[in-house]
Amino acid sequence: MRLLLAPMEGLLDDVLRAVVTPRGGYDYAVTEFARVSGTLLPERFFRRLAPELDSAGRTTGGTPVRVQLLGSDPSCMADNAAQLARLAPAGIDLNFGCPAPTVNRHRGGAVLLDEPELVHAIARAVRRALPDGMPLSAKMRLGVNDAGRAIECAHALADGGAQTLVVHARTKRDGYRPPAHWVWVGRIADAVRVPVVANGEVWSAAQWQRCRAESGVADVMLGRGAVADPFLASRIRAGALDEPDEALREAEWAVLKEMLGDFRERVLRKVAVRHAPGRIKQWLNLLRRNFPQAELLYGRIRGLARLADIDRVFLASGIRIAPVLPPLQTTLRKAA
Repeated sequence: MRLLLAPMEGLLDDVLRAVVTPRGGYDYAVTEFARVSGTLLPERFFRRLAPELDSAGRTTGGTPVRVQLLGSDPSCMADNAAQLARLAPAGIDLNFGCPAPTVNRHRGGAVLLDEPELVHAIARAVRRALPDGMPLSAKMRLGVNDAGRAIECAHALADGGAQTLVVHARTKRDGYRPPAHWVWVGRIADAVRVPVVANGEVWSAAQWQRCRAESGVADVMLGRGAVADPFLASRIRAGALDEPDEALREAEWAVLKEMLGDFRERVLRKVAVRHAPGRIKQWLNLLRRNFPQAELLYGRIRGLARLADIDRVFLASGIRIAPVLPPLQTTLRKAA
C-alpha cells in the first residue's frame, strides 16, 4: 500500500508539507503545478515552487517530493521536464486533473482528457526527456463531461511512459462535488499495466476502506482529508479504521497545537505578516471538520485581521509563538 500527499493550490504547499509529512507516513508528496506555456521556466521558479529541491528532493521530515507540470505543448513540456530533472526532484508528475476554468480555458489540466492522442504525446515527450531512473507519474480525472474516454486516456498515459496513474474519481464537470466514483478507479486499474492510485472523497480511514472495497485499489492519494486530519495517513497505515474516540482526539490535538505553532512560524518565513492570518484561518477552517478544539479556536480568531491579535489567542490556548521574522524571500533579496 502506498499513501501519497496531494497538492492543494494555495494551501498544501511546501509550508504545510513540511508540517504534515513527519506525522503521516507518506510515500511521496506532489507539489502544486508549474504552468508550462511556451517558455522555459528558470531554475529559480522550480526552487520557489519546491524548496525541497535544495534538500535532495525531500521535506524536512524526509518525504520525497515530486514536482508537477501542467501544459499542452509536448515539446515545451519536455524541455521544462529536462530543465527540472537537472535539479534532481524525487520524480515528475503530469497534471491532467485540474478542473479550474481559468486553467482549462488555456488548454491545461482536465480539459485535455478529450484529446487522448495529445495526452499520449505529452507523456511520451516528457518520458524521453528524463533520465532513465527518474520516476514519472500522472494524475487524471475520469474525463471532461463523462467517463467515456477514461480507459483510453489511462492507456495513453501508461503507454506514453507514466509509471504510476493517480485517478481522481470524478470528471471535470463534477468538480469536487460528492460522490467520487471509486468503481471507475478499479476499471482503470484492470485496464492498464501500471500501478493505479485512488483519489477523491477519502476523509477517514473508514472511507479509505470503502474506496478499497469498491475499486480493488489499496493505494490512495490524500488531499483535503489529509489537511482536515493530519493523522489520517498514519491511521490508515496502522489499520486503525474505527473513528477516533474523544481521548484520542484530545491527544492528537495536543500534537496539533505544536504543529500549528510550527505552521505559523513557517508561514512567516514565506509571506508578509499581513498575509499570515489568512493562511492560519484557512488551515483551522478545515481542521474544524474533525477537531472541536479547532472549531473553538477558529471562532475566536475568525474576525481578527492582525497577526498580533491572533498570537494572543494562540498563547492563551497553549500554542507556542516564535518571534516574527521577515519572509525568507525578502531576506534573500536584501542580501543580494
